[in-house]
Amino acid sequence: MSLIRLHPKQDDKTGLFYLEIYHPAEAEQPLVTTAARYKTPAAAENDIIAIIASRANSAS
Repeated sequence: MSLIRLHPKQDDKTGLFYLEIYHPAEAEQPLVTTAARYKTPAAAENDIIAIIASRANSAS
């Protein structure tokens, strides 16, 4: 069971990628949309995962 869903999309104007983050995963509208600043969908996803992991590790 997924708690969030990450959906990379490409910005038509810049060609860069951004993420739509859905919570709960089944939501029809994104909870958060990032800025279009990533060169690949994988880079966008990896950055968000790193941010979440960093915040989780510093929460103690």
